[in-house]
Amino acid sequence: MKASSSKKSGFLSTAREILVLLFIVFIIRTFGFGLYQVPTGSMETTMLVGERFFADKFTPLFSSIKHKDIIAFNDPTFDYSSNSLIRLFQDYVWGPSNWTKRVIGIPGDKIKGVLEEGKPVIYLNDKKLNEPYLNKYPLIEVWNNIGSGDSRVFKSWDTAFSFNKQPFYRIKSELVRKDRQGDYILRKPGTPSVDPELVRGYVKRRGKSYWGGGSDEFYVELGPDEYWVMGDNRLGSHDSRFLGPIKKRLIHGRILFRIWSVDSYENWWFIDLFKHPIDFFKRVRWNRFFQRVK
Repeated sequence: MKASSSKKSGFLSTAREILVLLFIVFIIRTFGFGLYQVPTGSMETTMLVGERFFADKFTPLFSSIKHKDIIAFNDPTFDYSSNSLIRLFQDYVWGPSNWTKRVIGIPGDKIKGVLEEGKPVIYLNDKKLNEPYLNKYPLIEVWNNIGSGDSRVFKSWDTAFSFNKQPFYRIKSELVRKDRQGDYILRKPGTPSVDPELVRGYVKRRGKSYWGGGSDEFYVELGPDEYWVMGDNRLGSHDSRFLGPIKKRLIHGRILFRIWSVDSYENWWFIDLFKHPIDFFKRVRWNRFFQRVK
């Protein structure tokens, strides 16, 4: 009996220790730091699909978010519950996906997007914004896989390198799409993301502010808890040009550091390694490991 009671007591003690440890890990991951994976090319070439990043979660909670910070936030289009407890669960446990963009405007700012000589330009509080972080490379359209129907993506393309030696993504020449004239389908940097005339019907208005449809022409006066966020890859980013300002409560991390980089769309890198053990290492971007992100 004593031996049985001792085993039971030992099991309960171990279970309590595991639960306490899991609780501590949850608190640290929720309010201390986070690890994030890049699922889309909206922040190219600052951040590439398949990269993992370390994020500081203290700043959104206890400090100020600044211009040009790269932030992680909850999907603004998610159908959030009106129940406060369920909303808390959605925010911190399981719910919306994570998005990553750069902060262009903070509370109280006035931001204006215009086209000057056909090129998108942003004015922040009446001063023209210098944006050295913008993607300087054209985007080329490729099929995700041969015969994959409408599964197409645009990838950053460095024209100084052949397709099989690209620095950002491996591009197979047979997957590159061409138009009827046989030319590559490109989106060139410094051009409007959409034709402003075609998205007039999507414009949303709030007082003097207006935005919508992804147009590079917009104007917004931010409220006390609002932020204007945009991707560095302006030709491939679903950001405040579509969504409008985002609320501070959605923001939960400030991206600081790139941990590693692999050209992969898998959520879990070891699955890709298991499926393609040799090819996996050919897609590792060794020169993008352990770097501070700006």
